[in-house]
Amino acid sequence: MQKQIEVRATFMRGGSSKGVFFETADVPADPARRDALLLRVIGSPDPYGKQTDGMGAATSSTSKVVLVSRSARADCDVDYLFGQVDIEQPRIDWTGNCGNLTTAVGPFAIARGLVDAPADGMAVVRIWQANIGKVIVAHVPMAGGSVQELGDFVLDGVAFPAAQVRLEFLAPGGDGSSAEESLLPTGRVADVLAVEGVGTFDVTYINAGNPTIFLRAGDLGLTGKELQPDVNGDAALLARIEAVRAAGAVAMGLATSAAQATASRPGTPKLAWVAPPADYVASSGKAVPAQALDLLVRIVSMGKLHHAITGTGAVAVGAAAAVDGSIVAQALRPGAAGRDVRMGHTSGVLAVGAKAEHQPERGWVISQVSLSRSARRLMEGVVLVPPVG
Repeated sequence: MQKQIEVRATFMRGGSSKGVFFETADVPADPARRDALLLRVIGSPDPYGKQTDGMGAATSSTSKVVLVSRSARADCDVDYLFGQVDIEQPRIDWTGNCGNLTTAVGPFAIARGLVDAPADGMAVVRIWQANIGKVIVAHVPMAGGSVQELGDFVLDGVAFPAAQVRLEFLAPGGDGSSAEESLLPTGRVADVLAVEGVGTFDVTYINAGNPTIFLRAGDLGLTGKELQPDVNGDAALLARIEAVRAAGAVAMGLATSAAQATASRPGTPKLAWVAPPADYVASSGKAVPAQALDLLVRIVSMGKLHHAITGTGAVAVGAAAAVDGSIVAQALRPGAAGRDVRMGHTSGVLAVGAKAEHQPERGWVISQVSLSRSARRLMEGVVLVPPVG
């Protein structure tokens, strides 16, 4: 008689996402066996699109896994590997980061004893983001020898307040020393992307947080005020968006063909559209006034409009907003450059700050992007999984 196996795990919210967190040593080292196990944990592939028989919740924001271990690097405390689990296909995309779940990595590592932390005050956890090869610094509040999870920090897109965790994404676009380390993968602030059967678009390609393609909302026939029902129920619109994203992946050197981009890397690059500030109503029903914003942004993740904004998308917006002439900078409220940018997303407002410099030999270099999120343990113990492989 077969029995389920037990795997030590913690179910956590980080930012506006949820995922199952593991210590790397608790899952198989072989990538194929590891992925088979993690797919079964989340409940994928599910032809019904519900992930009923697993820990996933049938959205891109809740179909995620995280692996954390002590780091062998002298400049970091832990290594963090993120997997975006496809809902309907037997596929985990390991090509990008989740900025939202990054928020929970420091708290998870402290709770598991992977890093030392003060009993009270602020713990500083240096994270090596293994998917994209970047350093992220998390400032995690401590109280009474434990991570402080409860507080009054409100994050639009999350129903309840919690303690604030400050994240610093260091050199998220590289140091400008090579094409691979360039914030602008084509070397240009703005490009023209021709997509067969769809149209021609002015775009900005950015490598920061995750590779991201930015274009104007109006060029897609949109306003920048869209909510999920406006987009995710429109199959024709989603097909056009994916065609643009896939063509952009080729232009960024991330895929050899649009078909490969769709099949092999659905998680990256992200695609986002921007527009100047305008009044709109968030998904909660809250009115968001234009004067509270510096621009509107909507981002697609795993083929659907995100219910808020991805953390890495916020990093990319902050970086692009700091680059003169980018599609994002063109949409900014006059006078917004040089300070934290307030972006209006599907669920409300998020501020992000970037330190940028234009160097004669290296071009635009972003030394740091900062933003605040929150995180909380939802459940810890073991996850039960039928035998796989």
